[in-house]
Amino acid sequence: MILPLDFEQRIGFDKIRDLIAAECSSNLGKAIVEKMGFIRKFEKLEPLLLQTDEFLKIFQSGEYFPSSNYIDVSHFIKRAKVNGAFFNEEEFFDLKLSLKTILDCISFFDEWEEEYPNLFGLRKAVNLEPDLYKAIDAKIDDRGGLRNNASPALQQIRGDIFKAQAQLRRQVEKIYKQAAANKYTPEDASITVRDGRIVIPVLAEYKRRVKGFIHDQSGTGQTVYIEPTEALELNNEVRELQYAERREIVKILTQLTALVKPELENLDKAYRFLGIVDFIRAKARFAQKIEAVLPQLFNSRLIEYRNAQHPLLKLSLAENGKKVVPLSVELKGDKRILIISGPNAGGKSVALKTVGLLQYMLQCGLLIPVHPDSKCGVFSNLFIDIGDQQSIENDLSTYSSHLQNMKNFLINSNKQTLFLIDEFGTGTEPRFGGAIAESILEELYQQKAFGVITTHYDNIKNFAVKNQNVINGAMKFDERNLEPLYELEIGKPGSSFAIEVAEKMGIPPAILNKAKDKIGTERVNYDKLLNQLGKEKRELEAKIKEIQKKEGHLEKSAHDYEELNEFLKTQKKQIIIEAKQEAKSIIKEANKRVEQAIREIKESQADKERTKKARKQISEFDKKVSIKEEEKVNKTKQPEFKASDGEIKIGDYVRIKGQDTIGEVLSIHQKEAEIMLGELKSKIKLNRLERMSKTAMKKEKKKSFSGTSTGMIERSTNFNHQIDVRGMRAEEAIQAVDRFIDDALVLGFNEVSILHGRGDGILRKFIRDYLRQYNYVKSMKNEHEERGGDGITLVSLN
Repeated sequence: MILPLDFEQRIGFDKIRDLIAAECSSNLGKAIVEKMGFIRKFEKLEPLLLQTDEFLKIFQSGEYFPSSNYIDVSHFIKRAKVNGAFFNEEEFFDLKLSLKTILDCISFFDEWEEEYPNLFGLRKAVNLEPDLYKAIDAKIDDRGGLRNNASPALQQIRGDIFKAQAQLRRQVEKIYKQAAANKYTPEDASITVRDGRIVIPVLAEYKRRVKGFIHDQSGTGQTVYIEPTEALELNNEVRELQYAERREIVKILTQLTALVKPELENLDKAYRFLGIVDFIRAKARFAQKIEAVLPQLFNSRLIEYRNAQHPLLKLSLAENGKKVVPLSVELKGDKRILIISGPNAGGKSVALKTVGLLQYMLQCGLLIPVHPDSKCGVFSNLFIDIGDQQSIENDLSTYSSHLQNMKNFLINSNKQTLFLIDEFGTGTEPRFGGAIAESILEELYQQKAFGVITTHYDNIKNFAVKNQNVINGAMKFDERNLEPLYELEIGKPGSSFAIEVAEKMGIPPAILNKAKDKIGTERVNYDKLLNQLGKEKRELEAKIKEIQKKEGHLEKSAHDYEELNEFLKTQKKQIIIEAKQEAKSIIKEANKRVEQAIREIKESQADKERTKKARKQISEFDKKVSIKEEEKVNKTKQPEFKASDGEIKIGDYVRIKGQDTIGEVLSIHQKEAEIMLGELKSKIKLNRLERMSKTAMKKEKKKSFSGTSTGMIERSTNFNHQIDVRGMRAEEAIQAVDRFIDDALVLGFNEVSILHGRGDGILRKFIRDYLRQYNYVKSMKNEHEERGGDGITLVSLN
């Protein structure tokens, strides 16, 4: 449920709708923009957001996507149902162009199915073959006219028309020259056409000197246009041929229209698809303009906006070269209601509107201008009470309108609700307005609704201190310059700074001093106490969270220990059983072999050759047992490394993370892979590689392999043999050195240096200990003393 009925106008979504409609290329897309509405079901909302995000990625990739001829043909396409009806050439031209756009869209989604699966899902509903487009293209040329070879008869007629018109023009030009020589024609005049017939201009006073039929005269009456008698027959012949041409054109267009009739159902789906593509494309274009992204989506009630910006304010300020101050807001299970206070004109209402507008945009399938790490859920109800809602028609004052809204909120609120109330409780006597507002807030709180409230009332601010799941927020104020900063600070209530602002506005000091005396020190102490309570509440909540986090880790550790203990017990039993069985088998076999050897030695009376043979058999059995033991040890080795995006195997194509370089895996040893980069072989750690999908290879292989040699030469030329990690933390330095060594290996350098500085030698020890674990590091040593000594490590690579 959305309340009130003019919700969109109150938060400015009507302007958002207009801006998206302006990005559409056709009425097909604009019609869908008009129908765009609030979506309550997560499973319906998520695909729409993913489609828009995928389209935004198409723009960002620079890939070609059809951008023109999104033409609405609905006003004439249904005429094909009527037998004998036909489309004119202009209509067929529109049909041809738009069919080409549809087919190009389908082709694009087919080619990039893996990258844009949600957009490909739209294409699956369309069953449009290119046959109809080809049939129309064979008749209609690229300027929208019927081709001369559309039929043999048309080609013949047009040939005849050309010949007859050429003959007619020669005849008329001859007559015109004679008339001009006799000064019967105006100066700078020429042969022209009137009513489809070729005529010559003649001065009115000489009209009887030229035999023929007058078809027209100039506005002044000084010139008449005469069809010479000698040209009459030829003009008639041309006119007859033109009639014949028109009859043949109608015949061809009728036949072509008949081909459309059986395809009407498929065409209906195809043009709905075109409208949806135009609509999503417009949403993505708008997202580009406001720098919107797809936040992390959750099927729960949740708002975690990071660096959120009001899109309309962002566009408005950008025109003047200014930027919006970003807003970060959290509404979730333990912080359901945010109460914002602070100075007038300090940004409270903008903050509230930003939350309402972004959530409504998101649930209409639009991307929003927030940080990509933001988290967003789904609400079933959005309620807002904002601004002057005085209604003359309904005889309601502003406060009465607010109360009417509150009544509707209380009736319809539940845990699926997000409510937004601006200047809560104002419009009447403060003492009563504040009390009513607090009572309403208590009820909304009991209903487990989520909400954002702006207020100046202390009892409302105090409500956040006294109740869990409610938190204060303050709009920051520069107390030195007495100016609002438009930044929201979560966790403490804000002051109205009424005295300070009044002082800046020039209210006389004597009056302000009287006001301070009337307020008294109790009020000042109250504000300080409220701030202190808020601070203590935040500290307590932080400690509770930390304890809960530690308890969670402890429970997990205990659970993992129990599982591991059970596993080890089971494994121990199994190993003992298997060991006993194998020991029995080995002993039995050994006894058997020894007995056989003794028997053979006795039978041969200690013959040397037979004794030697017996000993050899026992030795071979001993080796066989040793091999079995070695196989068991090998079985316990670590399994093959698996990257987070799939197992990397020999023969896979991989990319070095953070680079465009693509190579083929030649071999894998423990945590390293040998890869072929162009014509170079190199060893790279597996955690620095990412596996490439087949479709990604189609796209990247062109870019990477075509420029591998050139790129390698350029990178090799620009490669700096020394990296400077001074001033970095150990973790940062290790990551930087890791990438540096990988680049050196890829480019084939055998020796590099690391500048880490002397200091206490801690960073040097970290780096050297890290590099010792890798086979490709041959040796490490200090630089010569005059060139840096132990402040630089020289690394030799295999």
